[in-house]
Amino acid sequence: MSFTVWVAVLGAVLLTLALTSSYLRWMPVTTSAVCLLLGIGIGPSGLGLLQLSVENASLWMEHLTEVAVLFSLFVCGLKLRLPLRDKRWRIAFGLAGPVMVLTIAGVCLLLHWGLQLPWGPSLLVGAILAPTDPVLAALVQVNDARDVDSVRFGLSGEAGLNDGIAFPFVILGLLLIHSDGDWQGWVLRSVLWAVPAGLLTGYWMGRGIGRVTLSLRIRNDDSTLSPNDYLALSLIALAYVGAEAIGGYGFLSVFAAGLGLRQVEVKSTGAGQPPAEHLVQPVVGHQNVEPQHAVHGDTEKLESSQVAAGIMMGDMLSFGSLVERAMEVFLVTLLGVVLVAHWDWRALVVGGVLFCLIRPACVALMPWGTLLEGRQRLLIGWFGIRGIGSLFYLFYALNEGLTGSLATLCTDLTLSVVALSILLHGISTQPILARYEQHKNR
Repeated sequence: MSFTVWVAVLGAVLLTLALTSSYLRWMPVTTSAVCLLLGIGIGPSGLGLLQLSVENASLWMEHLTEVAVLFSLFVCGLKLRLPLRDKRWRIAFGLAGPVMVLTIAGVCLLLHWGLQLPWGPSLLVGAILAPTDPVLAALVQVNDARDVDSVRFGLSGEAGLNDGIAFPFVILGLLLIHSDGDWQGWVLRSVLWAVPAGLLTGYWMGRGIGRVTLSLRIRNDDSTLSPNDYLALSLIALAYVGAEAIGGYGFLSVFAAGLGLRQVEVKSTGAGQPPAEHLVQPVVGHQNVEPQHAVHGDTEKLESSQVAAGIMMGDMLSFGSLVERAMEVFLVTLLGVVLVAHWDWRALVVGGVLFCLIRPACVALMPWGTLLEGRQRLLIGWFGIRGIGSLFYLFYALNEGLTGSLATLCTDLTLSVVALSILLHGISTQPILARYEQHKNR
């Protein structure tokens, strides 16, 4: 397929979504589910407008999914404003830690004992399918920095942190498949070093660059003219490269960079104040503050540090969310294009058990105490959405030497289960969340 055809199809998909957005808003379906069906329709099993070979495209698909996850993680970090000592962070740590490990173990046992797969592929597929996706789970995560709902905050924190647990087990699964018994090296490099190195590198880079940026803008009085999209791109790139250079996890670093930058905003605005982006633009009811309108609020009563921080955060959230949505549409459409050729009926069993039994049971087994009500535990148990993050781990494994029948097995199961998650969670998300909000209001 020529590049022109790809661009034309992508433009047509985006135009379709733009024109039908007012109708889709009232339907119990997400944009991702619509894109998946559109991809199937324009793929080889439909109109035949697009064709894609997963084997030949694995390298650039790994990088494309990686970029999508990086932007999503950065935006996710920017939205989490609560200090780390707040008890709601314990929900995120519990989901990204014990719940993640139990989920990986549950899927691994299901594949080994239920489908008779070897331990290596079972663990690899379990690690690929276990993480809650930071891209496709946007609807169930925090809306903006003012949102501190326990369910959404916990899922957002889990999506940002789960790379620290999932990635080591992806590497462990590859070690088992390749019969590489360097277990001590795996523990030291992939767990004990890579996790804290990634978090600390990103967090202090975000805080350091954020403080320098605000200081320069306040001193030079250029808060409204500075290119904050450049700042977002540079911080994502530097945090990722900096962590990878010292053997840390780049995903964790980018998420922590967003957290660190948000803490700079908290210090400049005040923990008791609303987020700075809402102070400079109080009429905006969601997280995206358009850059050209960022100072339409009553800024005369605000300090220069609050204005600078508000414009910076609003612009970066707007830019990051735009890139995140565009990448989501493109990648999910591509998933639809290749889905029929890689459909595996066993995904119905794996997905059903994972969504309806393993994930909810792992959440229920945790001693949450008063952190979560029964209804909230059920919601978190159901909203373990699989998506772009799982696709990245799949293509990473393919490019790390996974070949032959094992590559086909992992590809077919992963693509099929992710597609099931997009459809099932896409149909149920809006009605369930609407009932949850009504219950909260009562």
